Amino acid sequence: MVSPQVLRVASALLALVTSSIALGVAPGQIKNFVTFGDSYTDSSYYPSADGGYQWPTWAAEYGPFNLYGLARSGATCSNLLTYRPFPPIMEWQIPAYLNETYNGTLALNPQETIYTIWIGTNDLGVSALLTGSDTPGVSIVPVRQCAVDVLKRLYESGARNFIMQSIIPLDLTILYSSNSYPSRYWTAQRNTTEWSVFMRELVRAGNQITLLELEALAPTLPGAHIASFDSYGFFTDVYNHPGNYLNGTAPLNVTGCINSCVYALNESTSDPGDCTVAEGSAQDSFMWYDELHFSQQTARVLAREIATVMSGQFSPWATWLS
Repeated sequence: MVSPQVLRVASALLALVTSSIALGVAPGQIKNFVTFGDSYTDSSYYPSADGGYQWPTWAAEYGPFNLYGLARSGATCSNLLTYRPFPPIMEWQIPAYLNETYNGTLALNPQETIYTIWIGTNDLGVSALLTGSDTPGVSIVPVRQCAVDVLKRLYESGARNFIMQSIIPLDLTILYSSNSYPSRYWTAQRNTTEWSVFMRELVRAGNQITLLELEALAPTLPGAHIASFDSYGFFTDVYNHPGNYLNGTAPLNVTGCINSCVYALNESTSDPGDCTVAEGSAQDSFMWYDELHFSQQTARVLAREIATVMSGQFSPWATWLS
């Protein structure tokens, strides 16, 4: 006869195993993925902001998955928080997705579909939080709450599988580094060291706020599977260990870029600038395509990791919260 104590232990172990199995999507479950975000994810045009195919195009091939790209270059989470004249997630991308869903143009099985959300670069950057050109009273807190609200709105519409990608270490981009120069993105006077330090703090705080919000939210959404993808850690590792990721024919380069355009102080960005462009296979030696965007090679290795997550396999950069 089995004692009650043994039964309780066995029951507890079974509950732990069952809970562990329930985390994340199952191998082979996902057939489709829908993207929301900015130029880091926008696959709607070619060449994209990285000079070639953006990472979702590669991830769709690696899966294989069916890609439905709603991300648009220049976007913020909400123009009510940080305004830019581009299609934001809340006021354009989600309505576009819901319109196609409700009118039957887009019919996706929620169990076979995963949604990626990667936003924040433009919210935190120039003409937004970094330079103070935002709606009065707006801070990093509501900006990152907005990203979590995107997930909640999609869940309410029937979506069940999600990947929330954290903000990359923007202080490692050329635009926001302490050694930055006037570029196509900003030619006005600035203290580059101050910018770099401020951006580093914005990113770290924003990512922590998002993670805490997600950890609190996950248990309240029955049937949802939410992964937190550590883009910050991934890009930091590419920067620190480029030999594990870059494979071009030129010396590996994480501080310069493929398409570099230097401007004079206060020069109009309608001018061509003094540009240097790496060609051919040398491009795969670079982490960055230009002063703000990552390269094709970085996009490919990022796509490989996210495709791994969507396939229900282990990635060191993803943590399933539910």
